[in-house]
Amino acid sequence: MKKTFPCIFLIMIILVLVFSLVFTRGKPGSHISGTVEKWAEIFDPCVLSYEERLLELQWFNAAAQNLQGITVTSMAENIETHYYESRVLARAFEDITGIRVIQTIVPEGDLVPKITAQIDQDIGYFDIYVNDADLIGYHLRTKAVVNLTEYMQGEGAPYTNPYLDLDDFLNLEFGQDYDGNLLQLPDQQFANLYWFRHDWFSRSDIKKLFQEKYGYELGVPVNWAAYEDIAQFFTETRIDGKKVYGHFDYGKPSPSLGWRFTDAWFSIAGVGDKGLPNGLPVDEWGIRVRNRIPVGSSVTRGGAANGPAAVYALTKYIEWMKNYAPPEAMQWEWHDAGPLCARGDIAQHIFQYITWLSDPQFHTPGSPVCDKFGKPLWRVAPTPHGRYWDEGMKVGYQDAGSWTIPINTTGDQRAAAWLWAQFCVSKTVDLKKFIVGGTPIRKSTIFSDHLTKNISDYGGIIEFYRSSDQIKWTGSGRNVPHYPRMSEVWWKNIAQAITGDITPQEALDMVALQQDEIMRSLSMAVYSPVLDPEMTHEDHFSDHPTLSPKSPRDKPAPVTMDYEVLLKKWKQSISNSGR
Repeated sequence: MKKTFPCIFLIMIILVLVFSLVFTRGKPGSHISGTVEKWAEIFDPCVLSYEERLLELQWFNAAAQNLQGITVTSMAENIETHYYESRVLARAFEDITGIRVIQTIVPEGDLVPKITAQIDQDIGYFDIYVNDADLIGYHLRTKAVVNLTEYMQGEGAPYTNPYLDLDDFLNLEFGQDYDGNLLQLPDQQFANLYWFRHDWFSRSDIKKLFQEKYGYELGVPVNWAAYEDIAQFFTETRIDGKKVYGHFDYGKPSPSLGWRFTDAWFSIAGVGDKGLPNGLPVDEWGIRVRNRIPVGSSVTRGGAANGPAAVYALTKYIEWMKNYAPPEAMQWEWHDAGPLCARGDIAQHIFQYITWLSDPQFHTPGSPVCDKFGKPLWRVAPTPHGRYWDEGMKVGYQDAGSWTIPINTTGDQRAAAWLWAQFCVSKTVDLKKFIVGGTPIRKSTIFSDHLTKNISDYGGIIEFYRSSDQIKWTGSGRNVPHYPRMSEVWWKNIAQAITGDITPQEALDMVALQQDEIMRSLSMAVYSPVLDPEMTHEDHFSDHPTLSPKSPRDKPAPVTMDYEVLLKKWKQSISNSGR
């Protein structure tokens, strides 16, 4: 009896502990309280106070009470922001909510076919995607993704974060339909900006040589005429005895070559019309739209995909890459090229995705593009524009990877996926996510005290996003009716122009023809394309002498700007905005 009693007592203690764990799991005041406190500490620095973080994380815990045990499947492209979500945020989300997340990371070229197959074939591959808002025209016309505005007001109201603060998001309009309904919620975004070696551009000996050769000041190029002069100058000038290149690009035949143009080289050249976020009636893809309905991209239908501005854009791309970029650039794709500006022999890049600037090579002390403290010797500035660009047009491209829920994700799966998306963009985690991936989505992050204190680490990126100028960099927009199919025609035709098998004009004639053929074949739920009858080129140019499609223009005088003057202009636009 003496031996039996301690055993029974021990068994009773174990049963009490098990009972306590089972029946208090996830409830306020249980072990979850410690979990929330732990993650509230981890997500520092943050725009919220510690107490505010606790409130937001406790809300996620409470909202998920009836969803614990669900597994959410999501897919995103292979950039550092999404690796951070899959490695860190998924673990935090499961700890706090009891909802497991499996986030699959793939190249963008694999993601787009997957979501379109899910929509077209009504197959449930994934619950939710981080899908570029470039597909907004496709999504709004198929009506096959969840209308988040309606969901938040109805079925999804109990699962919508009261601290979400949509007004705090940058460029929310990228994921909205023509009527302002939110179909895609921003998760990350990055602009294509001009990148240059500020240390070289600031050296008096280099500035003197440039002045003597070209007759004007070396500075940030405002237009392509100046960019071309600078490209030639650095390619022909040895810097400290070393060969350097005045231009940087990539040209390997692959889907990313198409993105090089659709994201959005023609807008920089000035192919489209005035208007934000995209030109109307003609956008930067050369597509003419009337009453939200695409009517053609060929010049013979009033489009501009094969007009003089587009041919000029492609011609300059080929000339610059062959004359001023490293020879191996012809075999690079976008993921190869991104970090390679950091190798130390590149003077400028007209078209740098800023997501690559989060790569450690751009911030490592003593690297070819950093000083001994790790401060950047490079800077970013507005993209120089081509001769067909007019004031009032978009200036360049901005990628907006956005949470997108197919309509065949329903019920509790939809609710759990929506919670996961909101967690990844919450104020609690957003600043930390930006520090890792460099892809801002919130004004509160951009204007945070942390980034003000460390603004010199970012080479002008923070000043750009704080300025009113950043709204002029936009995605592909609502007028492209079927991004997945139409984007494919670009690289296959452009690749032939790069090799010289066909001329730029011939390549773009094929792009325009094939885009029109695709649009003719589409039958979509709303705003389906209806092509205009063909007319002669002359009819369109005479009817629209200053609008797209634009008549040929002469080369303008080169224009540059001092970088400090540019920064002052950006800062002035901040104060004018009332921030």
